[in-house]
Amino acid sequence: MTPPIQLLFSPRWTDYELLDSGNGQKLERFGPFRFNRPEVQALWSPALPVEAWNSAQAEFIPAGAESGGHWRTRTHIDPSWRMSYPLTLSATASAGQGGALRFSAGMNAGRNLGVFPECAANWEWMAEILHAAEHPPRVLNLFGYTGLASLVAAACGARVTHVDASRRSVNWARENQSLSGLDERPIRWLVDDALKFLQREARRGGQYDGILLDPPKFGRGPQGQVWEIYPGLPGLLQACRNVLGNDPLFVILTVYAVKLPAVHAYAALQEAVKDLGGFLECGELATQERSAGRTLSQAVFARWRSG
Repeated sequence: MTPPIQLLFSPRWTDYELLDSGNGQKLERFGPFRFNRPEVQALWSPALPVEAWNSAQAEFIPAGAESGGHWRTRTHIDPSWRMSYPLTLSATASAGQGGALRFSAGMNAGRNLGVFPECAANWEWMAEILHAAEHPPRVLNLFGYTGLASLVAAACGARVTHVDASRRSVNWARENQSLSGLDERPIRWLVDDALKFLQREARRGGQYDGILLDPPKFGRGPQGQVWEIYPGLPGLLQACRNVLGNDPLFVILTVYAVKLPAVHAYAALQEAVKDLGGFLECGELATQERSAGRTLSQAVFARWRSG
């Protein structure tokens, strides 16, 4: 039986706010700057006046391609700026700079800014599991982007392998490691195709206690490998199962920008971990507006943990 769909929020941010949304857009604050970005699911009218929206320092203008477009700036914005997220566990209190996750944000060729704030709910869940582990767990982060989940895992004492097909993202992640004061933590940074890496790891006998994966709807690997989520996800999840250890701790699947209900993500993950027992749940990662208190769903997730 599929469990009820959960709505997970990440309310402890101070460097991020969803200020308003509506008419297919969202107005957000990342650190000191405000941004107006497309959000097709914002089917209502904005609550704030036009003047508030015009205060955004930059707006993303989409092009014909689904993820293409460009930024239009109204005032000067630094190429990158610092942000932080407060880690809560006592296990991380001595990690890095006072237990805070510190990283840089910035505009790039896409509409994203280096951080998906709603994912903090999954960071906290993972951190609780890692905190309770009896030995330093091995964690694999696939499609790891700028490395924030990898840094949370490392701050909790895990030995981390971070895989992303973009060298720019991996370099960004390594810089975030230094900003968080976690240079001495064991993180292996790899520019690689996720599925190819998993297949090689299985042949080598590599095993992990926890896996995070955030596959895109469409992408290309470092050697031009084509990835599409609908035909590719079942095989990717099975490849993840093949590298889980004998007594694994967790798997987190997050999916963005796809018309995939959470119950379907649940069913796909359930098929991959059906022999493991434990607990499986699913839902949506959501953010609540400051303006009108409305809830904006940002992604779907399914996650498994051992019993």
